[in-house]
Amino acid sequence: MSGDAQVRNFDLNIEKILEGWETCHAVREIIANALDEQVLSKPEDVQISQDRDGSWHIRDFGRGLKYEHLTQNENLEKLKNPSKVIGKFGVGLKDALATLNRHGSDILIHSQFGDITLGQMPKHGFSDVVTLHAVVHPPQHPTFVGTDVVLQRVTEGDIADAKNFFLKFSNESVLDETPHGQILRRDPSRNARIYVTGMLVAEEENFAFSYNITSLTAAMRKALNRERTNVGRTAYTERVKQMLLASSASQVADTLASDLVKIESGTNHDEVKWMDVAAHACQILNASKKVIFVTASDLVLHKSVIDHAQSDGLKIVTVPENVKESLRGIVDLQGNPVRDLSVYQTEWEESFEFKFVKPENLTKVEMEIFDRKKAIADLVGGLPKKVREVKISETMRPDFFSGNMTSGLWDPVSGSIIILRSQLKSLRDFAGTLLHEVAHAKSGYDDVTRDFENELTHMLGDVAALKLA
Repeated sequence: MSGDAQVRNFDLNIEKILEGWETCHAVREIIANALDEQVLSKPEDVQISQDRDGSWHIRDFGRGLKYEHLTQNENLEKLKNPSKVIGKFGVGLKDALATLNRHGSDILIHSQFGDITLGQMPKHGFSDVVTLHAVVHPPQHPTFVGTDVVLQRVTEGDIADAKNFFLKFSNESVLDETPHGQILRRDPSRNARIYVTGMLVAEEENFAFSYNITSLTAAMRKALNRERTNVGRTAYTERVKQMLLASSASQVADTLASDLVKIESGTNHDEVKWMDVAAHACQILNASKKVIFVTASDLVLHKSVIDHAQSDGLKIVTVPENVKESLRGIVDLQGNPVRDLSVYQTEWEESFEFKFVKPENLTKVEMEIFDRKKAIADLVGGLPKKVREVKISETMRPDFFSGNMTSGLWDPVSGSIIILRSQLKSLRDFAGTLLHEVAHAKSGYDDVTRDFENELTHMLGDVAALKLA
């Protein structure tokens, strides 16, 4: 419209506007438009300031507002950048102007394309219908850069409340960036917040973090109504979960891990109620710190193991039984097994070094007893084929759960029965230990199991039958 000195009236086709909107909601939309323009045209930051006369300015340094922007129409530029902008359909600005007018605020918009005020006047061709019009004046400053929206009869509280809708003006710092959005440090003085491309859409009383969703699902697009607030949790739950599952930040994992131990007392935040999130938190923590995940019952039943783990420098993380089950067999972000008691047992056993004794280094008495190994095994049908060797060691790995020193063990990995050298002091001790480990090799089961006891029973029967025959 530059070059046209005539004042023109642009019908906004509005009689009444959302009565639920307050002045702060209208200012919110104006700020949102300014922030979108900053993102799309990449000029300097939006400025929000107040004159000495009390007028408020919301100023961007973009391409300048045109009266054509007041039509309700999809903005193709914004639709092509859904992860960057807040508005998309051109509804917010019209609603904002009408709301401000209804609350008695004065509006003046400056740009190089014209100055715009508001007025109530009859609809063209229908004198009995009065609608809100944008009154478009020639620009006072044809070289003006950007858009300056000047508001009068708007309070400092209205501006503060409007700014409160935006992540940009919050004090929530980013903990992690993910393909779906940002995980934010929650401001402890208020509820956790859910933002969509930087604008507040919901609050959560019991979330550990705030979230800024930049990749919208179809459900979210549908849920983002004209008021843009009070969006239900079902609309954004999936994106929040995906952000947490994509996170590798230790600060996120530490917070979730501290919540894991609070589940049984009911004082945890809501995120760890999602099983896949709880398991992922354990994966992150396992990759970043020396931890072991145990249950409350483990702390009672396996106290000596827990003590041993702590002495090895492991931090104990107590998790519920169902979370522990979900960790079985999974690896962390570096590909290492997530450490529970079974993984720790494997690590502990692999770290032990036996001090093997070669047969030629045995004493004569020890060698005489050791040479009876085949005859002893023949009492129960001989050594199983899987037993490739019987070895003697100066040292023996203590029992993992009891901590007691054992006299022998069956190592299925090497196919070896390993017996403590002190057992060679008597034929009875050596024979008892050897037959015990043969029973393990034959049954494939650990001590204090029904299958192992059955194997021992069968072997005792074989020995008795052989002696009594």
